[in-house]
Amino acid sequence: MKTKIDLETWYRKDHFSFFNAFEEPFFGATVNVDVTIGYQKAKEQGVSFFLYYLHAILKAANQIEQFKYRVEDGEVYLYDVINTSTTVSRPDTTFGFSYINYHKNFNEFIAEAQQEITRVQNTTGLELRPVFNVLHVSAIPWVNFTGLTHARSFAFKDSMPKISLGKITGADSKKIMPLSVTVHHGLMDGRHVGEFIDLFQELLNN
Repeated sequence: MKTKIDLETWYRKDHFSFFNAFEEPFFGATVNVDVTIGYQKAKEQGVSFFLYYLHAILKAANQIEQFKYRVEDGEVYLYDVINTSTTVSRPDTTFGFSYINYHKNFNEFIAEAQQEITRVQNTTGLELRPVFNVLHVSAIPWVNFTGLTHARSFAFKDSMPKISLGKITGADSKKIMPLSVTVHHGLMDGRHVGEFIDLFQELLNN
């Protein structure tokens, strides 16, 4: 479900009009997050750390209203729930796009996510779906990046936040992972990116 925003009365009216006219309305930040506790909890529960932090990403995004705004045909909508389209690696070194629904219940989320990942690993090509209520999430576990850019088609008026995570480094006593957050500036500002990063870190620790 989604609700159409009245742009004439919206508190971000001027900001949206300004940034949405840009050829590139996205901005981003790259930070390091401490995944020591989250990594250990995932191992204790016998689940992949990727799915553990993916659930935390979705939980954080669904608690921050600005991450649930989307631009469709020049209009802004607020979605009730945000899911994810994340890349899934295949044995032949290519990847496919998965579509995983968010569930507050961790076990329900893990079960559905594992099923979808297995499905994508046994397909070929890129399956593109015309859905807007997703986060684009990608894991780049081979690179301890300090900055990141995304391939973009400016003909497509994209507004989905893009979350990327990199290589875990550090000793067992402290594990660090880079996190890149790229968002549409017409829909949110730096303070909202900061809220997301802080909440994601909190969820990993708890």
